[in-house]
Amino acid sequence: MKKTLVFSALSLAVMAGCNAGGNKASEGLSLAPIDEKEAVAIVNGHPISREALEYVKAEIARGNPNAKINVPEEKLVEELVSRELLKQEAIQNQLPKQPEVATRIRYTQRAVLSQADVQDYFKKHPVSEEQIKAKYDQLVGSMKQSEFKARHILVKTKEEAEDIIKQLDSGKDFAELAKKYSIGPSAKSGGDLGWFTPQKMVQPFSNAVIALQNGEYTKEPVQTRFGWHVILREDSREKTPPPFERVKPQIEQMLKRELIQQHIEELKKKADIKLLTAATGTASAASDLTKAASPSSPTAGK
Repeated sequence: MKKTLVFSALSLAVMAGCNAGGNKASEGLSLAPIDEKEAVAIVNGHPISREALEYVKAEIARGNPNAKINVPEEKLVEELVSRELLKQEAIQNQLPKQPEVATRIRYTQRAVLSQADVQDYFKKHPVSEEQIKAKYDQLVGSMKQSEFKARHILVKTKEEAEDIIKQLDSGKDFAELAKKYSIGPSAKSGGDLGWFTPQKMVQPFSNAVIALQNGEYTKEPVQTRFGWHVILREDSREKTPPPFERVKPQIEQMLKRELIQQHIEELKKKADIKLLTAATGTASAASDLTKAASPSSPTAGK
């Protein structure tokens, strides 16, 4: 396992151009020369920098933040030397001129440079604590709503529902009637639906719950596409938003995605772009506070 992790990290290091300098990369870029005094090895006159070694260490740590992987430094250098030898042989055999290899080099270079530009952009335009808090307040304001705790009894016909309401009027226990008559998945738990927001339920059902007072049940059957319901509203409360510190990382990433998307749109306006393939549409990368918080509530089909 350790060897595989080291190999993967070294692959990233080589692709990112952290190997020995002096060889021209694709699309006209060249690597800065490396001072031999800063090298950890020299392979056929080509130095491998300590920076490359530190990059590999950082990649291993980032890939396994919770794992204790202690790879001896000499083993990492040995792997870097092996990679350098293979790279030199590939160049000697003119493999970079092969179309498939050249395409992979260009793709990798584009990916590495685009990631580097994003990191540089955020260094120059950091997301502040005030921006994160403002976004949190905006999301909290948009999600303020009531939650309800309810039970229901689902049956196939209106007549069955009316008969159940008569039994409730005579003092029968709602949960016991749900266990006996309900055809919904929540029957085993006495029709318990837990806490939910109205948006999680089909409208006739949610409208009926909102119209009730805590402790009341519907005096008329409620019809939905699932059948006929008798509903007991047990409790209600204002939905509690997740704490700021809990969702702060997600909100920061949300803001960063928004910022970089705005930056890309600005770059597009200044660029000469010709799209030569059919547009396929784009998907939004935005997240929201609800996804960053608690799991969703149950649906009316229970």
